[in-house]
Amino acid sequence: MCRWLAYRGNPIQLEAVLFRAKHSLIDQSLHSRFGHTTTNGDGFGVGWYGSPAELPFRYRCAQPAWSDRNLRDTARAVHAPMFVAHIRAATDTPSQETNCHPFRHGRWLFVHNGLVRDYPKVRRDLMLGIDPDLFASIEGSTDSEVMFLLALTFGLEIEPVRALERMARFVEETGQRHGVEAPLNMTVCATDGEQIVAARYSSERQSRSLYHSTSIRHLMELYPDDPRLAAVGRDAFLVLSEPLVDLEGLWEEVPESVAIVAKLGRIEGRIFNPYRA
Repeated sequence: MCRWLAYRGNPIQLEAVLFRAKHSLIDQSLHSRFGHTTTNGDGFGVGWYGSPAELPFRYRCAQPAWSDRNLRDTARAVHAPMFVAHIRAATDTPSQETNCHPFRHGRWLFVHNGLVRDYPKVRRDLMLGIDPDLFASIEGSTDSEVMFLLALTFGLEIEPVRALERMARFVEETGQRHGVEAPLNMTVCATDGEQIVAARYSSERQSRSLYHSTSIRHLMELYPDDPRLAAVGRDAFLVLSEPLVDLEGLWEEVPESVAIVAKLGRIEGRIFNPYRA
């Protein structure tokens, strides 16, 4: 389907995770190990934050990530304390720049791996659920962008996890009205530059892969001479579709139906329940 990652920590070159890691995102675009599709070549995008006062920057392209020479220069030039990156394998919608992640609204960036099943059948009803004030911001034709705008409609800027739950419930209930079996499969990430909110959920309880980094502080004690750990800092955090490097103790799988919130050096896991009262 797709692969994505989100990073927060010391400012580092985007190149470190997009190109230099053993199983970098560029490597995953050609040789994904845990994805439903080995190749993810239907476009890519990166979004990053500079100073706290700035809105996020974004670079997207519809061509494969591995063949874009401008991406390598961009990834080498940009140092950022927080960024997201995404490589796309298209499902029901075409390969075009406006369908590439991350999607952006104000300070928020959003990426998704998975699908809304039978999306052409339910698209109209899903789009009618979007706040009219947000509707004009639709640029592309993908289910992921609609999911993002629905999450914003349901309060992403106020209660991020609850808003993602409400979005998931709306998608499932809409699909069920149309007779769609197992309407939703998703790993999603939303960030406003201060917090990373990620969730793993699917109607059939067989979600796409998702991992997060464990305590970097502890790993720095175990591997004091590893320059990769020193570069990202003691409070660094990564959440991603599949691990970048094979380092024992670095990665932990996000369980099914769980949301992860990383903010101010703290990582909190919560049950992700779209049908909570």
